[in-house]
Amino acid sequence: MTKTNSGIFHFAIIFVLILEIGIQSSDEREFFVDRSKAGLTHVPKDLSLKTTILDISQNYISELRTSDIQLLSKLRILIISHNKIQYLDISVFKFNLELEYLDLSHNKLGKISCHPTVNLKHLDLSFNAFDALPICKEFGNMSQLEFLGLSATQLQKSSVLPIAHLHISKVLLVLGDPYGEKEDSESLRHLNTESLHIVFPTRKEFHFILDVSLSTAVNLELSNIKCVLDDNRCSYFLNVLSKLQKNPRLSSLTLNNIETAWDSFIMILQLVWHTSVENFSIKNVKLQGHLGFRDFDYSNTSLKALSIYQVVSDVFSFPQSSIYKIFSNMTIQNFTVSGTHMIHMLCPSQISPFLHLDFSNNLLTDTIFRDCGTLTKLETFSLQINQLKELTNIAHMTKEMKSLHQLDISQNFLRYDENEGNCSWTRSLLSLNMSSNILTDSVFRCLPPRIKVLDLHNNRIRSIPKQIMKLESLQKLNVALNSLTNLPGCGAFNSLSTLIIDHNSISNPSVDFFQSCQKIRSIKAGNNPFQCTCELREFIQSIGQVSSDVVEGWPDSYKCEYPESYKGTPLKDFHLSQLSCNTALLVVTIVVPVLVLAVTVSILCIYLDLPWYLRMVCQWTQTRRRARNIPLEELQRTLQFHAFISYSGHDSAWVKSELLPNLEKEDIRICLHERNFIAGKSIVENIINCIEKSYKSIFVLSPNFVQSEWCHYELYFAHHNLFHEAFNNLILILLEPIPQYSIPSSYHKLKILMAKRTYLEWPKEKSKHGLFWANLRAAINIKLME
Repeated sequence: MTKTNSGIFHFAIIFVLILEIGIQSSDEREFFVDRSKAGLTHVPKDLSLKTTILDISQNYISELRTSDIQLLSKLRILIISHNKIQYLDISVFKFNLELEYLDLSHNKLGKISCHPTVNLKHLDLSFNAFDALPICKEFGNMSQLEFLGLSATQLQKSSVLPIAHLHISKVLLVLGDPYGEKEDSESLRHLNTESLHIVFPTRKEFHFILDVSLSTAVNLELSNIKCVLDDNRCSYFLNVLSKLQKNPRLSSLTLNNIETAWDSFIMILQLVWHTSVENFSIKNVKLQGHLGFRDFDYSNTSLKALSIYQVVSDVFSFPQSSIYKIFSNMTIQNFTVSGTHMIHMLCPSQISPFLHLDFSNNLLTDTIFRDCGTLTKLETFSLQINQLKELTNIAHMTKEMKSLHQLDISQNFLRYDENEGNCSWTRSLLSLNMSSNILTDSVFRCLPPRIKVLDLHNNRIRSIPKQIMKLESLQKLNVALNSLTNLPGCGAFNSLSTLIIDHNSISNPSVDFFQSCQKIRSIKAGNNPFQCTCELREFIQSIGQVSSDVVEGWPDSYKCEYPESYKGTPLKDFHLSQLSCNTALLVVTIVVPVLVLAVTVSILCIYLDLPWYLRMVCQWTQTRRRARNIPLEELQRTLQFHAFISYSGHDSAWVKSELLPNLEKEDIRICLHERNFIAGKSIVENIINCIEKSYKSIFVLSPNFVQSEWCHYELYFAHHNLFHEAFNNLILILLEPIPQYSIPSSYHKLKILMAKRTYLEWPKEKSKHGLFWANLRAAINIKLME
């Protein structure tokens, strides 16, 4: 804790100095060199000559020489803490005339030699290995010195004399483990400082007599107080505290890292109660034993604020109500108990002067201050990080707190069920923090009527109900990190000026928001999954009509999430044309022509059977591509059949009983789909293959033929057979008469063929069959190559 506080103070000093540098010259802000945690064993040689701030802390540097930094004439801040330096000659800084801040804490320094030309504002030599205080007579020339960090294992009054005339803002004194063997209680009497922080040896029983009641000290901080073996109830430390009454200027006291008994702890409170201290803080406390102390004297105190942080007790078997009684009846204005595992607090027995209570980070439940009517002066109350569950109970708790303005009940487990009753808040409540709970939409029906600032971020809110009580005074609303899908209107929030609604599920924010919320002065709605559509285009235009200061985070936090093509695009760069967002115009220019085209295509498809012809053209094109460069003589050598026969399955009886026997008995080779189609190939490929390998294609025509789609395919490919375009390869056999009206429109090619070509008609009389077969055989007779 001591190191942390010291680090925070150092950071604040560095920040102020950096700010000063930035004001003097904006260019010099670039020369902040950070080489901390770099594993260095010496000061780097490649530093810019313009370096103003150098951080080489947390390395392994054991020596600092003039040559290391003499060229850094502009150096103002040097941080070299947490290294291994054992000796330092301050004359190494004689060329760094602008040096103001030097941090050499947490090294192994045992000796230093001084130089009169160095005039620092901040010098930290704490947490080193010095025996005596490392104060040279040259320190007396540091007229600007504001902070001085020291460490020693023994103190002598004479050691402080060189700087007795300086008025130092803060002094940090770290006492090493051997301290206490030869102790001079008056050794710090001549120290002139407003703020003194003494770090006593760790893990060592407090048996010291050092007088810390400096007449000039306004703020005093003591760390590492251990008195658990003292039978006299921490008498040494209590004696040190008793001397604080000699310093009427002391107004602030802080105790860090205390390990003692419960009774001694209460006695410390009682002793400080009667001093001039106004602000008393106790941090990191470990308590032992039982509480026997009962009567606490509340009279004659200057104390206004008491803060207790991080308390651990190894025994809680005694009645805790005794502790709660002592605390609840304290006559102070500000009281903080945080990180103590406190499970309850009693209501003060009489009207309490408490103005500010902070009970954060404990184990308090809804029963705290139930029906308590003595906290009528309380103005601010924090119950952050506890075990609160029912919002109605918390609302009822505030009913008698007539002056309560601000309440923090964030980071609990609060929920609200409308069936559990109405919420009776105090009418004085103006600011309410209920963030990081498990509240839902119903919470908007349980709000203080005069609330001005409402924080509901990180809950489970999906929407803000429209039918809710009007909050006429609400000025600031934070609903970030919820699941809201749209921006709320201001119908119920007439005075809303600030809205924080980032990190929700808003994809298409309402265009009417800025019209509804006329008084809005700040809106933070970034980091939402914006859907970049025409609706969002109108919202972006509405943002452009308000001041750039109103929309926080614009444009960096406002990016498209959907559609994928626009993902990551800043909303300011998202543009859609007027045509794409005007539905009426879009219908006129696009939809109507598309409908006309669709109707036209449909009519063509119905009357001209275009899909069938398209398929045919595709197959024909593929066939042409394969045969384009093949000579006719070579194609003839590929013939394997005299004829390919195409017929309907309903005519298969005539084909098998009449046609095949009369042709094949003359050694004529016939190709039939039933026996010559190759398995694994498509039907279309087999049809084309058989036509290519046949000298002629015979089509058995009948009413059944024109009803078969595959017969249509075979006729189409045979008619367009490019492999035999030098001669006629089609033979038509009319098995039965075909009425013209029965031929489908898709068979218009068949009508043309029957009109232009001679076809063989199957005679019904048997006497004519011989001539029919003779003509047919003559038409297909050709010598095939083996």
